[in-house]
Amino acid sequence: MQTMPLSDPAELEMTSHSSLDMGQMLLSAYEIGDMVNQSAEVAEYAYWKSVVDQDEQVHQLVKQFAKAKEQFADCERFGRFHPDFHAAKDKVEAIERQLGEIESVSRFKAAEQQVDDLLHDIAKQIAGSVSETIKVPSNDPLPKGGGCGSGGSCSCGSGGCG
Repeated sequence: MQTMPLSDPAELEMTSHSSLDMGQMLLSAYEIGDMVNQSAEVAEYAYWKSVVDQDEQVHQLVKQFAKAKEQFADCERFGRFHPDFHAAKDKVEAIERQLGEIESVSRFKAAEQQVDDLLHDIAKQIAGSVSETIKVPSNDPLPKGGGCGSGGSCSCGSGGCG
């Protein structure tokens, strides 16, 4: 039978200190969450979301979009050589354009982007307070700036830069 060594009292003290810091961090995170929820950006987002949710035209187009997208997915399995591939793709894009032309939808998307930008800025601030080299993911499909993941060359050592 093998015995396990007892933990060093200094380690126990460090662990309890870390849990206190974790508790404080969680409280701070909830405070930040509350501030975000009370922001003008979230209020704008919530307003336009409710308008979109109540718009019957949007509901009909969303149903059409889902059906068209499903048909396109069936064609997409065979690739662009499927006889209906381009027609199915065009139908999806046309319905998507129709949705984008509705004022409530375009304003909702803009408000959603503002909330996303706010959350990304907060994440960058938090990460930057720890280290300048911490990567903060973004929902932006076309990242701005150089460095990792942007096709540039850097010396981060991650192997992902060219």
